[in-house]
Amino acid sequence: MIIGLPKEIKNNEFRVGLTPGNVSDYVHAGHTVLVEKGAGIGSGFENEEYAAAGARLVETAEEIWESAEMIVKVKEPVPGEYRFFREGQILYTYLHLADNAPLTEALLEKKVKAIAYETIVGRRGGLPCLAPMSHIAGRLAIQEGAKYLEKTFGGRGVLMAGVPGVARGNIVILGGGNVGTNAAKMAVGMGANVTVLDISLERLSYLDDIFQKQISTMYASRGNVLEAIKQADLVVGAVLVPGATAPQLIKKEDLKLMKSGSVIVDVAIDQGGNAESSHATTHDDPVFVTDGIIHYCVTNMPGAVPRTSTQALANATLPYGLALANLGVEEACRKDPGLMEGLNCYDGKCTYPGVAEALGLKYTDPKEVLQR
Repeated sequence: MIIGLPKEIKNNEFRVGLTPGNVSDYVHAGHTVLVEKGAGIGSGFENEEYAAAGARLVETAEEIWESAEMIVKVKEPVPGEYRFFREGQILYTYLHLADNAPLTEALLEKKVKAIAYETIVGRRGGLPCLAPMSHIAGRLAIQEGAKYLEKTFGGRGVLMAGVPGVARGNIVILGGGNVGTNAAKMAVGMGANVTVLDISLERLSYLDDIFQKQISTMYASRGNVLEAIKQADLVVGAVLVPGATAPQLIKKEDLKLMKSGSVIVDVAIDQGGNAESSHATTHDDPVFVTDGIIHYCVTNMPGAVPRTSTQALANATLPYGLALANLGVEEACRKDPGLMEGLNCYDGKCTYPGVAEALGLKYTDPKEVLQR
């Protein structure tokens, strides 16, 4: 199979879908890999490294899209790339379609076989291709939130760790999954007061155990969410529903309850965000202020640390990518039900229930279309 690796063109996206080591794995398996010149430079991988791994370097993204049977990316295609879609082509990347009707429509219209990293389920459960970026985004959320709490960035001027005789900052984390747990690790390490809210008592019990009373946990009822954000200097939105729109736990009117100059880092913004007031931002212009509250809503947070992010993502996505290349979408999905969960669009049909529900589309069971 011909594998294509285009350069990411989303704002300030420096990650790349394959490392030179990954290219070597595909080539060793008998595939041809086309790499757009400069695709890996943002992550510290030079053209010469890809060539040495067996890739063929090409000048333009257009040549990649026209020639490759499978496109491997990091982020969802932007509108300028929709014109490259063609029937039967495999697109393997993060998609987050539940909050992106134009992209979904384009994929369905061109009958692209679209596999989303974020909905692939591991053999032991979990979301193995989403997890590494969740780890990074959770940790970055605290780093970025602490920065924007500084007065020079418009924040309240609070030092998260405090100092002797002065109270520590309060960090509230909505969601105790991978993002929330990693945010809590960073927040505890920073010395802040940390509260994690979740609707799973089992998860809260687990977090209580692993953090050994270094954090407070609360059930994420509406009343508890409101009480927590009143005290917060920094709120991290970390509630994600695989392949579906994120729940809006903070309503616009709730911002009036929060401290002026406090910060919301909405990690769930890829799926619409946990705050009703959130809207997507970029690394070029990462924050906006609504009702005195600073909102950080960058949709590709891990792109700020591309070397780490690319390597972590590549470790997770390579086995599934090789299965798709070796067997084709149909056979690979039939052999691995978890990979089938990653199939969001196929032959003009929406094959992921969360996306269909969010966008009002007809849902088609992927088992039906793959049996033909």
